[in-house]
Amino acid sequence: MNISPAAYSVDTFCQVYGVRRNLAYDEMKSGRLKFRKAGRRTLIPKADADAWLESLPGGENEKPGE
Repeated sequence: MNISPAAYSVDTFCQVYGVRRNLAYDEMKSGRLKFRKAGRRTLIPKADADAWLESLPGGENEKPGE
């Protein structure tokens, strides 16, 4: 049985979206990446993570790795 998470921890978000913790926290601080707090735990709802990804600029005119 495969269960999809409704929200990611910061570490899991970073693994799934291929970014470093510093970038995740910078994006949360700027308000571009929405998050929730459950006690001391920071959770990033999957819908908000997907919306963040879609809001990033496209790379249509760039070669990968530039």
